[in-house]
Amino acid sequence: MNELASRTLAQIVTGNHRTAAVFEKYHLDFCCKGKRSLQQACTEQNISVDELLKELEGAASGTQTVFPFDKLPLSQLAEHIVSTHHTYVKNELTQLMAYAEKVASKHGQRHPELFKIFEAVAAVKEEMTMHMHKEEVVLFPRIKELEKLAGHEHGQARISVTYLRAPITMMEHEHDHAGALLAEIRELSGNYTPPQDACTTYKLLYAALQAFEMDLHQHVHLENNILFPKAIRLAEELSNAN
Repeated sequence: MNELASRTLAQIVTGNHRTAAVFEKYHLDFCCKGKRSLQQACTEQNISVDELLKELEGAASGTQTVFPFDKLPLSQLAEHIVSTHHTYVKNELTQLMAYAEKVASKHGQRHPELFKIFEAVAAVKEEMTMHMHKEEVVLFPRIKELEKLAGHEHGQARISVTYLRAPITMMEHEHDHAGALLAEIRELSGNYTPPQDACTTYKLLYAALQAFEMDLHQHVHLENNILFPKAIRLAEELSNAN
């Protein structure tokens, strides 16, 4: 129990992705702020670490198979992120924009926060579209190239860690900004709680936004806490070997 409290949020979710649902429940950021220990995160948000540990143990003891994302080769993990999370984001943001615009135009006079939510969704769409393009065109191909070079035992290629670290630093910064925008939306929407006069589309918007934020947390976790650190370690190993 105490050992788990000293582990970072990222380590806990990497070890068992089912624990992410518990962190989502308590709004504990395990992706962009995943380097905090569980004890530290609970202290910061005035949460009982003992109660949270009980819930984490319950989530971890489920019968669903835990997928070992941290054991995947870098290229396979990058492909999973693109096919699963990038595809989801591209499809979902178009629908979210349509919902947000419709709901703001219909209910915005009574609920002016909807105009700010629409602006935030538009900002997320613009940022994530450019962000994913840079990952798919620049960073992920570099990671795959790195993995190929590592597979050639007699290769003499020289590797600069900056070749990866520079774009990774940029991607992590953009993750932080996208996460902040979603946190703003969550606050504006009262934790995605529709008002009494909400129509069906209004309720759909909030439900879709909540699902989008949860997917983004998983998406960023796989990159910040697994893919990027593994790629940098591999680049450092190759750089030291040459």
